[in-house]
Amino acid sequence: MKQLVIIGSVWPEPQSTAAGSRMLQLISLFQDQGYDVTFMCSASQSDYSYDLSQISVRTQSIELNNVSFDLEIAKINPSIVLFDRFMIEEQYGWRVAEQCPNAVRILDTEDLHFLRKARETAYKQNRTLVFEDYISDTFKREMASIYRCDLTLLISEYEMQLATEIFKMDASILYYLPFLSEEVNIKVPKFEDRQHFVSIGNFLHEPNWQTVLLLKKYWITIKKQLPEAQLLVYGAYVTEKAKQLHDEKEDFLIQGRADNVVTIFQNARVLLAPIPYGAGLKGKLFEAMQHGLPSVTTAMGAEGMYGNLEWNGAIAAHESDFINHAIQLYTEENQWKTAQKKGYEIIEKRFKTSLFAADFINKVYYLQENLKTHRNQNFLGQIVQHQSLQSTKYMSKWIESKNK
Repeated sequence: MKQLVIIGSVWPEPQSTAAGSRMLQLISLFQDQGYDVTFMCSASQSDYSYDLSQISVRTQSIELNNVSFDLEIAKINPSIVLFDRFMIEEQYGWRVAEQCPNAVRILDTEDLHFLRKARETAYKQNRTLVFEDYISDTFKREMASIYRCDLTLLISEYEMQLATEIFKMDASILYYLPFLSEEVNIKVPKFEDRQHFVSIGNFLHEPNWQTVLLLKKYWITIKKQLPEAQLLVYGAYVTEKAKQLHDEKEDFLIQGRADNVVTIFQNARVLLAPIPYGAGLKGKLFEAMQHGLPSVTTAMGAEGMYGNLEWNGAIAAHESDFINHAIQLYTEENQWKTAQKKGYEIIEKRFKTSLFAADFINKVYYLQENLKTHRNQNFLGQIVQHQSLQSTKYMSKWIESKNK
């Protein structure tokens, strides 16, 4: 049996985050190729953690800074190890390299953390992003992690372009793999059977919180023109400051965790997502298209999703544009139907699993068969793995010794 080990920063929660859904998609890709999958994580499981045993994935709790991980990974002896985010590669990558030197090491970035941080810095200082914003400690750590791995998965075409054109990274160590969709759901409620606006996003994710703040501001004007409409704001891990925005008189309703996203999306008429900054792809917009829900968002929200196609709704540059588009999409049935069809087209032409699965697996097989050559060509990866640059390794060893 071919063995894949995934080391996660958290246990997947597909009902809470797009990252959780993304992880299940990756697991499915490898299982379809006959891989036996083990998911390892040092975090505690929550009530909302996905039961991975349902999809025949073994789970194992592991301990940070402990040699017990070395023993476990050596016993499994995987042919592939996938790290969920660069922080996990920092913590466990060197241990995997020592115990399983012939295993292909893959980094799933989820999104480029340094890009999101650079945009957040510029946004909160109310200015345009400049190149220096990229060069943070997060940038240096994430870049080093990418170079240490044999392959890094980027979820957005924009991030692929940024990595290769701006930072001159060799495309051979990168792979564009977006969200994947088997099919769209065209048997959904019609325009006249839907009502209200909806927004969704994990409240612990800072870009989502900033999006909610903008919605609170925009909703005043939208509500005046559509007095019967409500805005239902869903999201896991509702904070106290978010609860304070709940206002039943204004129909700005903080709903908390979404028990069934499919039902919510199929009953709503328009998704609102004035996302001010971020990175990667936006899971809420992806799922909305799958379920026939048009959306109004920003260029940042739609980034990397629609290519040369038309958006399934509207992309607004300013507050007034956003409000006007939201009202038009909500009230004009023909415009709404056209937007819905555009969403289906985006899914069909840009996110179908069949567009990526075979090529991705072929890439993995190529790495397995040519691993030594590939690593020699990635000479920067060998440099950053030199013992003089492995501070995380020796810090971990120090903590391990201290704990004894």
